[in-house]
Amino acid sequence: MSIANIEFQNAKGETKTLKDYNAKAFLLVNTASKCGLTPQYDALQELYKEYKDKGLEILGFPANEFLAQEPGTDDDIQSFCKVNFGVEFPINKKIVVKGEGQHPLYKALTEQKKVAVKNDDGGFEKKLTDKGLITGEDHDIHWNFEKFLVDSEGNIVERFFPDITPTDERVVGKIKQLLEL
Repeated sequence: MSIANIEFQNAKGETKTLKDYNAKAFLLVNTASKCGLTPQYDALQELYKEYKDKGLEILGFPANEFLAQEPGTDDDIQSFCKVNFGVEFPINKKIVVKGEGQHPLYKALTEQKKVAVKNDDGGFEKKLTDKGLITGEDHDIHWNFEKFLVDSEGNIVERFFPDITPTDERVVGKIKQLLEL
């Protein structure tokens, strides 16, 4: 099944797929409100404002698999994102992105694109590994704010390790290619 056809629920509990969005490119991000990477919401919003009208859709998928850093309810998460970061892109219902109960979207994403682009220094990955926080299979989501860039047909273009910011040139460059900019 194409990633474009996998159903998920938006913040209102409505069933959606990527096909419901008029976008040339999607950035799918597993998010959390109490993570050291949570300030990436600012960069995601900046990216959204810059490229939304050119065909980019960013979809946030709150998840609580990493040190319980997304403990809130869906309403809490929506409020947090709007009040603290002015988030305008869709933040969907909380899902499981790794382990038992893994959402079919994240199962497909991680099985179809097993390796993420990482920073050369590997510092963040080493820090997580040294603390025993990277668990599971090599292709599993490693932490909050891992990013998948997907084209309008549901093909995964790239996967980015959590510490690669949304405004990193490697991310922006791939988005521009998909948007034909």
